[in-house]
Order: sequence, then structure tokens, then C-alpha cells
Amino acid sequence: MVVNSVLAGIIVARWLGAEGVGQLGVINVSVAMVVQLVSLGLPSANTYFIAKDQKLLFAAAINSLFFAVVVGGALAFGLTVVAHRRPDWFNSISPDLIRIAAISIPFQVITLIGLNIFLTMGKVRRFNLLDLAGQSFVLLNAIIALVILSKDLWTLVSLNTVASAATGVLIVVLIGIYGTRLKNRQGTWRPDLGLLGRMLRYGVKFHVSILAGALIFRVDLLVLNHFRGPAEAGVYSVASQVAMMLMLLPGVIATLLFPRVAAEHDPQGHLTARVSRHAAFIMFFVCLASAPLSFLLPALYGEAFSEATIQLLILLPGVYLVGIESVLAQHFNAMGLPLAIPIFWVVTLFVNLALVVALVPPLGARGAAVASTASYTLIFALVFYYFRRQTGAGLHDVLLLRGSELRRLPPFSVRSV
Repeated sequence: MVVNSVLAGIIVARWLGAEGVGQLGVINVSVAMVVQLVSLGLPSANTYFIAKDQKLLFAAAINSLFFAVVVGGALAFGLTVVAHRRPDWFNSISPDLIRIAAISIPFQVITLIGLNIFLTMGKVRRFNLLDLAGQSFVLLNAIIALVILSKDLWTLVSLNTVASAATGVLIVVLIGIYGTRLKNRQGTWRPDLGLLGRMLRYGVKFHVSILAGALIFRVDLLVLNHFRGPAEAGVYSVASQVAMMLMLLPGVIATLLFPRVAAEHDPQGHLTARVSRHAAFIMFFVCLASAPLSFLLPALYGEAFSEATIQLLILLPGVYLVGIESVLAQHFNAMGLPLAIPIFWVVTLFVNLALVVALVPPLGARGAAVASTASYTLIFALVFYYFRRQTGAGLHDVLLLRGSELRRLPPFSVRSV
């Protein structure tokens, strides 16, 4: 997935330049934010309810998929209307281009929900293959549209939309096949409005955190495009894309941890703290290695992207901390998500918006990077404070491996043998 994303980004940068990268980044971010808005926390709700009672698979899946089609289609239409009525919000990006991308929204929501269902049912290999297939289209479409056909951004966005639709339909078919093959099958493919209500009530609490997080991670690019133009936004999108890729590892760890913690009763957070220590150990070296590698970005993407190195270096401390936060948060997600967590995200969002609006006009992309790192640090501090208050764990319990754990790591265990 990382290789696909990097290679696709390099191709877009080399063929369309910084401005093309910026336009594509703004389009993708706009669609991604609507996808998060549509989901209403249903991916997390599916994980929570199905992990506790697998007989709910059928009703939960059909509830979620119908919701994705109806609400996703409505908000896709809404994004199109906004793009045509307020084109100044998107600077120089054509409203028709955004309309083409908006068609993919309900299919992307279906994919998001469907992948979480496979993960909840323990189908990790299927989850990985489908996720990898979807990401592979990003590279394949860039090669076809730009390298082979020598076309422009319109063709690339159109191919991405077709790929999103195909992936969404495939996931629906695979869920249906998997459900019909279940042994000791209990339940039918019928909507359950009572269950849907419970899922939405649970999911909305997640939704506040997820949507606030999506805005914190993405809104700086939209603001940067509005004030400084698509070229500078394109350079920053490269730095932020690398930062997001570095967050993939703790994100995957957190995703795998959630159903396990939800199925167990661990109010002291021992499992979460142990996983957090290992994630912190790995992320420290990942971020440390990324610092010198950031100087390769201009060589890969072109000299126009030389500023991306400084921007990524500014982002790295925040990337480390927010990665650890994503693991710690699974303790609260499994406990039913106390109200404090969504409040923390909302507070961080307002701080982030204030910093972005204050720093981007005078400082440009560097100001956006500073605002992001400050926001990532704030949400980590708030979630860790609450984790410590609920479990009694100290900073060393979530960040530093214990001696026995360090000795069990492969390099040390081999040496000891």
C-alpha cells in the first residue's frame, strides 16, 4: 500500500506538477471528509456489536450497507451542489471535476464498512487483500491515465471513481457469499431498525471523534489551497501524505487491537498499555529513520517539492504522538467510549482550526505543519491524561518497553540464545 501510494504520487507530481498534485489532493480530501461524515461511526459500531454477538452480522451488515447507499448518495449530491454554487471554496478546481469524484462517495462508504466487517469476523487476510486491491488502483490508474494514455487530471479522477465503484460492488458480493457459507448460520439478510438505532447511538459517539480527527488531519490542506493556491498545497500534500503513511502502522495495530479488547474485560488497560509500549518503540525508530529520508523527497517528486522536506520534519513529532494516541484510544472504544473522548477531539479541532487560520496566511505550508503537530500533541496529552486517570498507568507504562519485553524482541532474543 505504501509503495503504491508513493509511486502514484511520484507519477502525478512528475506528469502534472505541484499544481496538479494540489488539485488532486484537494479533491481526494474533500471526498474523504464527506465519506467520514456519511459513515456516522457505523464501521466502529459494526465492530463493537458483531464482536460481542456474531449472530448480529446479517442485520448489522444490511443496515450499514443500505445506510451507505442512501445517505452517501445524498451527501455526494450535496458536495456537487456546493462545488457549483461556491467554486471559490475550491480555488481553481473545476466543479465538474469534483462532481465526478463525488460519485465514488457511497461506494467508498460501502468499502469502509465492509472491510471493518471482514476484520471483525477475523478475516484479516481478506481485509488486507481487498484493502491492497483498492490501493493498487491508485497506482494503476495513474500509470494508465498519465503514462500510457498521456491524459490529464480528468481521466485520472474518472478512473479512480470507476475503481471505487468496482471495489464497493465486489465487497458487497463477498459479504453476501461469506454470510451464506457460515456454518450454524443464525439470522437473515433483513434490516433491523431497532439494531440500527442502537448502532447509530453508539456510532455517533465515535463519529464525533472520527470526524474531528479527519478534519484535523485534512482541513489544513483545504485552507492552504484557499489562501496560498494549489501549487503550495501540492507540495504540502506530499509531506502530509508521507506523514499519513507513517501513521498507517499504529493505525493497523489499533484496528487489530479494538475487537480483541472489546471481547475481553480489561478495565485496568493492561493489554492496551502493553501494545502501546511496543507501538511506541517501533514508531520511535520509524520516525527517526524518516528524518534523513525526508531529504530524498525532492529527488523523487522533483525540485518543485524541495520545501516538503522541512514540512515533513515539522510534522514528525506530532506523527509519533498521535500514532500512540490511536492505540491508547482503543481502551476507551472497547469500554463504550466515554463522553470525554469526543469532547477531547472537539476541543482539539477548535484549537487546530484557530492555529491553521492564524498560521497559514502568513507562513503557508510551514504554518500548516506547525498547526498539525501542535494539534497531534494536544490530543495525545488529553487522551493520555484520561487513560492515566482511569487506569493509573504512567507515561513510562505506555511509552517505554520493560526490560523483559525488550529482551523478548527478535534481535535481543536471538543474541541471548
